[in-house]
Order: sequence, then structure tokens, then C-alpha cells
Amino acid sequence: MEWRHKRSEQYFDASSLSDGTLRFIALATLFLQPEALRPSLILVDEPELVLHPYALELLASLIRQASVTSQVIVSTQSSLLLDHFNPEDVIVANRVADGTQLTRLDP
Repeated sequence: MEWRHKRSEQYFDASSLSDGTLRFIALATLFLQPEALRPSLILVDEPELVLHPYALELLASLIRQASVTSQVIVSTQSSLLLDHFNPEDVIVANRVADGTQLTRLDP
């Protein structure tokens, strides 16, 4: 991945970017794929890691947009990311003695 800024001969590559920027580019690429190429199920574990808090709002928007045509399952421990979703969009997984209990948030 390389690019050159307009009106400049200076080149940049992936090593010039922060981990958070690279992660956001990868997530945006996943969620913004054309519908015909997007998988019917998208699973992402802790997509918020190393992202700037402002990027979480953009990420949540990408997740909601992709969820219109694909089933999207995201695991997170980030209350900041969850703040961008409605309570009915969230399922909480709790460990119980005999397994896992899944419950929806109470609005």
C-alpha cells in the first residue's frame, strides 16, 4: 500500500501510519465492500482496539450500514463503542456455571 499526495512527489506507505489508522483502513475495507462481494456473516472481535475515540463513531456507522445486508456480530468490552448503538442492538454474554447466558440490554 503506497500513495503520493496531490501536488507533491513525496511517497507514503503503510509503515508511515499508526496501528489505529491501519486497523481502521482494514475495517473500512471489510464493511464497505460492495454488497455483491460482502459475506453474509461478518464476525469481528474487539474492532475498537487501538482506534482513536472519534473513529468509534465512524466504525459504528460502518457496522450499522453493513448490517442492513449482512449479519454482523461484534464482540467488544468498549462502553465507548456501545454508546453508538441502541440497547436493542446489544446482546450481553455472561458466563454462568453451566455455560453462557445471552440477554438483551434493558432500554
